[in-house]
Amino acid sequence: MAQRVAQRRDRDARRAGTGTRGQILSLIVSDGPISAQDIAARLDLAAAGIRRHLSGLLQEGLIEAYQLPGAERGRGRPARHFVAAREAQGRIGQTAGGIAVEAIEYVAELGGPAAVREFADRRADGIEQRYQAQVSRGGPDAARRARALVEAMARDGYAATLRPGPGGTTLQICQGHCPIHEVAARFPELCEAETAAISRLLGRHVLRLATLADGEHVCTTCVPLALAAGAGTTGDASEGER
Repeated sequence: MAQRVAQRRDRDARRAGTGTRGQILSLIVSDGPISAQDIAARLDLAAAGIRRHLSGLLQEGLIEAYQLPGAERGRGRPARHFVAAREAQGRIGQTAGGIAVEAIEYVAELGGPAAVREFADRRADGIEQRYQAQVSRGGPDAARRARALVEAMARDGYAATLRPGPGGTTLQICQGHCPIHEVAARFPELCEAETAAISRLLGRHVLRLATLADGEHVCTTCVPLALAAGAGTTGDASEGER
């Protein structure tokens, strides 16, 4: 009886996205690509148990495995690294994506592209207002402002992290979860307006390199650490995003 209860509890936890498997999935969403060894170290769990959960997540189609060049284990064999699959977005912060798409389509039907753009801009203004106070505490330093923004976004469920960019001259804001990725796949204006809001908050002309809406495993925004000569800070960062 006790064993059946434990099995049922474990099954319910997996469905709800809680428990060890939920923790592993959340970590992959926020920090992937990540190896089984790194996951075990972060969660302070045995590697064998981590690999068992990873196998289950792979079978469910919630994660994908890659072999990164230069990442080796044992006798020169490349270690597998894991990223979240698109299906995982439904497990990290449930959203009424289908209804939201229908709602924006109705807005577009009534008011055309201009109405969709107005909605996107209004949502972006809300993002800017919500995070402005905390980001401003970083002062003029781009790295501090970016770190403050990522901390605020992480608290709001974006699974956001801050990573160094190639060459050490940029930072990358990575969002492992997006509550509107289904809608943004149909209406890219939402991504463009959000990127512009990030640009205004950081005082930098940022560039969106990848999006969940386009099928990538994470939204990635490139933030230059130094202002280019003559660069503006208007936040019009959508050019070339898609």
